[in-house]
Amino acid sequence: MPSMCFDASVLLLKNHPMSVTPFLHAMLDPVLTNPWNQFSTWFKNGDPTPFETAHGMMLWDYAGADPKHNNLFNDAMASDARFVTSLVIEKCKGVFMGLESLVDVGGGTGTMAKAIAKSFPRVECIVFDLPHVVSGLKGSENLKYVAGDMFEAIPPADAILLKWILHDWNDEECVDILKKCKEAITRKGKEGKVIIIDMVVEDEKRDDESVETQLFFDMLMMVLVTGKERSKKEWAKLISSAGYNNYKITPVLGLRSLIEIYP
Repeated sequence: MPSMCFDASVLLLKNHPMSVTPFLHAMLDPVLTNPWNQFSTWFKNGDPTPFETAHGMMLWDYAGADPKHNNLFNDAMASDARFVTSLVIEKCKGVFMGLESLVDVGGGTGTMAKAIAKSFPRVECIVFDLPHVVSGLKGSENLKYVAGDMFEAIPPADAILLKWILHDWNDEECVDILKKCKEAITRKGKEGKVIIIDMVVEDEKRDDESVETQLFFDMLMMVLVTGKERSKKEWAKLISSAGYNNYKITPVLGLRSLIEIYP
């Protein structure tokens, strides 16, 4: 992968391999911008999110009901996954060493899982997401798509990957998700791990612009979903509440960190 010391504006080019243009298209679409105008109403009406105030349903339900927005959202997540995956595989290759199986929970159209399956051909990868997300998608020799609900059950594996998933949910929901992950990585009698890619805010080493960007994403989660960005202390509390004993945070992904947690 080329050095990350380059003019970031090239990422806006549609033909750039790491283009973030689909992500920007989604974030600037009226479906996602209109909820910002509903703050005053939302504060008074008790809806879970300004998104529901604007559209009458939660983001995930809206995506399931509107194929155009579903495709827009999935393309956005895929463009982000391409960018992050290149960094993860380059800088955190050891995280995947020794794994025989991995489930990418909320893995969308499979961009990250495909890259992992290609780089680590001995790892059996599953992309696990809602039916309307994975419907019609075709797998490969060591990758398959499985439809389901992470709040009900997650397929068993040596490792569960949660990329930009937990910041979408409140603390109680995150604990439920992590408990389901724990069931999945211990179901075969082994003790695997959960790999989380998310922000860890309040890092004293970050510059002001980075902190401001993290805080913006914190507000974005409040507007669109029921989640938030979390500090190291808040992550530790979530991990402990879900019954895990150990964790490791590696801040090598720009604004995001890679968090490994163990039963």
